[in-house]
Amino acid sequence: MAVSKDKTFSVLVLTGNFMNDFMSIIVFAILDLIDFLLCYAYRVVDFTFEAGWKPCYCSSAGEASSKIVLERGETKTNVCLSSSKFQLEGMSDTLYTRSSLISEVSKLTNVSGLKTETNSVIQRIDKFIKGRLRSPSFNIIEMLQGKIGDQQSHHAPRWSDCDCQTCNAWSFSTGDTLFLKAEGTLGNAEENVIFIHGFISSSAFWTETLFPNFSKSVKSRYRLFAFDLLGFGKSPKPNDSFYTIREHLEMIERSVLEHNKVKSFHIVAHSLGCILALALAVKYPGSVKSLTLIAPPYFQAPKGEKATQYVMRRLAPRRVWPMIAFGASVACWYEHIGRTICLVLCKNHRVWEFLIKLLTRNRMRTYLIEGFCCHTHNAAWHTLHNIICGSAGKMEAYLDVLEKNMTCNVNIFHGRDDELIPLECSYNVQSRVPRSRVEIIENKDHLTIVVGRQKAFARELEEIWNSSSNLSS
Repeated sequence: MAVSKDKTFSVLVLTGNFMNDFMSIIVFAILDLIDFLLCYAYRVVDFTFEAGWKPCYCSSAGEASSKIVLERGETKTNVCLSSSKFQLEGMSDTLYTRSSLISEVSKLTNVSGLKTETNSVIQRIDKFIKGRLRSPSFNIIEMLQGKIGDQQSHHAPRWSDCDCQTCNAWSFSTGDTLFLKAEGTLGNAEENVIFIHGFISSSAFWTETLFPNFSKSVKSRYRLFAFDLLGFGKSPKPNDSFYTIREHLEMIERSVLEHNKVKSFHIVAHSLGCILALALAVKYPGSVKSLTLIAPPYFQAPKGEKATQYVMRRLAPRRVWPMIAFGASVACWYEHIGRTICLVLCKNHRVWEFLIKLLTRNRMRTYLIEGFCCHTHNAAWHTLHNIICGSAGKMEAYLDVLEKNMTCNVNIFHGRDDELIPLECSYNVQSRVPRSRVEIIENKDHLTIVVGRQKAFARELEEIWNSSSNLSS
């Protein structure tokens, strides 16, 4: 009887996987076509509203290379580009090297006869699409020349970006710094804590959850800093930024460390913020007193595979189920569909917030929705690729420094039910930094590991900081 049940379960699993694969092929093939058409549609609309169109990263798989000189005033920059190598610091090759789903269909086809016929059709369709796309080098050259040589102000929002006061208050300020919220002691603080939020989020992820739940003792001794990352929330969203790790770190240094004279600090980071936390810790190894990572996206690429491409496939597997994987795939693989989603959600975020408050009779706090909607497509697209995917080749070096050259406590938290960042990522960090402590939180996912258990997590953080301070004293 048990054998029969096992066979039935196996058949159901195989059937479910087949249906998921089959539907994924259809859905993503349609999305491939839609994104292809939107590429040209946005050029027409951009030209209508802005008297010119913004170059995109649509590329073919062919090899093409170019050498250019970018000029801005008296400054000249030599850049060598090809579809397989992009010699510009901080830029991920996943921005312009993303094969269409059509070319991957054969990998999901297991029936030999059908596979041969399918491959023939795939090759013809793929050749048709690729033949109509410009070379990656040409598009990127246009983009670089536009960004580096543009004399217009990068403060003005594009027609497809939100122009409300919340999203653009930064453009009227004299200083180019991140939106920062600080709590705790106003005098000479014994300790400092820096909170770094994740992708398409904001400082409210911390200030609305943890900050109200820290004890009076902590607030009398610590300065707590939470900020909106470059391109998100109320922070600057420059159109001419590539949102690389270097740009993000420079803004954190200028807005938090230098402005507030922070010499030593604890770090608490979530998801994408964990990568920036590691980069910041490696840059200031003697200043970090403890490092707390929540769901760190560290995928160990197999030997022989390009780390950036491997991370993109793991994070965005181009599957319709689970839904969080579908959402990540759309955001990562489709530049123009992603821009359309931002146009609908972000440009109209005030409408969505109003409707939610109306439907819930103002009983639902909307800080997560505000953090999700207050960004530009340019910021989200480049941050996703240049930080999460582009850092794949740097994570090994970051963790080596953390293990060999630093002595701070490393604590890692991960929700058991996290469908976006798998548990293996936290264990991968622990394998590189054996002294790190990994705690798996049952019945919690990527967000609820903090949201909903903020009181318990606030106490856990206080214990981490106290123990780290006792070790250093």
